[in-house]
Amino acid sequence: MNRSARTNDRYKDNRQGGSTGSGRGGRPRPQGQGRPVTRSGANGRRPSAVQGEFAPPATHTPALPAVTAFEELDLPAPLLETLTGLDVREPFPIQAATLPNSLAGRDVLGRGRTGSGKTLAFGLALLARTAGRRAEPKKPLALVLVPTRELAQQVTDALTPYARSLKLRPATVVGGMSIGRQAGALRTGAEVVVATPGRLMDLVERGDCRLDRVGITVLDEADQMADMGFMPQVTALLDLVEPGGQRMLFSATLDRNIDLLVRRYLHDPVVHSVDPSAGAVTTMEHHVLYVHGADKYATATEIAARDGRVLMFLDTKHSVDQFTRHLLGSGVRAAALHGGKSQPQRNRTLAQFRSGAVTVLVATNVAARGIHVDDLDLVVNVDPPGDHKDYLHRGGRTARAGESGSVVTLVMPNQRRDMTRLMSDARIRPQVTQVRSGEAELSRITGAQAPSGVPVAGSAPAAERPQRGGAPFRGLGTRPGRTGGESRRTAEARRTAEARKAARIRRGA
Repeated sequence: MNRSARTNDRYKDNRQGGSTGSGRGGRPRPQGQGRPVTRSGANGRRPSAVQGEFAPPATHTPALPAVTAFEELDLPAPLLETLTGLDVREPFPIQAATLPNSLAGRDVLGRGRTGSGKTLAFGLALLARTAGRRAEPKKPLALVLVPTRELAQQVTDALTPYARSLKLRPATVVGGMSIGRQAGALRTGAEVVVATPGRLMDLVERGDCRLDRVGITVLDEADQMADMGFMPQVTALLDLVEPGGQRMLFSATLDRNIDLLVRRYLHDPVVHSVDPSAGAVTTMEHHVLYVHGADKYATATEIAARDGRVLMFLDTKHSVDQFTRHLLGSGVRAAALHGGKSQPQRNRTLAQFRSGAVTVLVATNVAARGIHVDDLDLVVNVDPPGDHKDYLHRGGRTARAGESGSVVTLVMPNQRRDMTRLMSDARIRPQVTQVRSGEAELSRITGAQAPSGVPVAGSAPAAERPQRGGAPFRGLGTRPGRTGGESRRTAEARRTAEARKAARIRRGA
């Protein structure tokens, strides 16, 4: 277990949204706001809000009007030149609405679906307002807090060319990577830090980072940080940043889990919402496929063998690894992504998926946010998500930036009622179809086809023992790793023969 994971465990007792912070540096609460809201209690909740929805605070100062072009904004020339060089011509709606206000120093509360341009919405303002300053060792000037390593890397990648144009030094601080190197980057001096709460708290406690010079703080996907139990760390970190600094909170969904943050740390914020929190993307199709348990993984395998890339979600790390091995043995170029992988492994897997070297990414919810892949037109919930927010974020990996895509969920008979409730919470009316593997209707909806059956060479997921063939899951008629009745020696001999046959096929023999 890495240090970040241990740090997160220290705060599990406070998952209900309570704060361990002392309030140092927190802004005074506007009159009448009352006590912070907890996830389980009713203290301070606004009775007019819809169950589970977030009631935005009132804004006393009128917002500045939206713009129609980046040139209308007071951006440094290097930023405008970089935007042009990267062919970013027109601002997305959330950028057009919030940038005039964030550039003026206003606090911002922004909601927009995944792929709507939130990163540049806060990033351009953060960089423009930090330009021309130099950070002292261990004392960053701007901070972006995110819930996952993948999102941290995506934000860093998106902002780096713009930061370089202004000669600003970004640093990424996440678990699963060398804490010594990250401490070294902070000692050298980094104006902008993109961090997950656990690892940043580790560095603060070690004395490798001080936050009292941070004048601009962004919380990206704050609702997920609350869901993951990071609220005590987030509030403790916010209590350490410069009092009176600018705070921006952006998310694809806003709910009452982040009410504490808004009430305590945002002052007279500009509130902007591109989409309702549970709104469906108009370019996205939603399919619920009713399957029988014995046919579920055969159906999923045929979908994985389609032409084109697909992102498939399962519940656990163990099931992700098992299904990935099964796909590789069936001839599908698949890779696994979950929290049990090291960060270099995760980065390598994502790079292979983006390049097309891997056509199927099998993942846990770790890939539900912070993953952007161009031209990804299909997301499959092999295991249905636990709630509507997870569904929306998983589905948000497709149909990004105006492109089209489909979300398919495989549902067994005992899951139908829960799935109906989930879709109702998400305000989505999916197309419901009963399917079986090998049927034309499955192919029409997903592009499913029979896999080649030729195992992919070097196919075992990293750090995992290769499976010797046969059914990929217990309860499907055979033990994992063997076909029915095979001895261990026979299974090994068969696997060796299959590998040699595959090698001859690749050589054209």
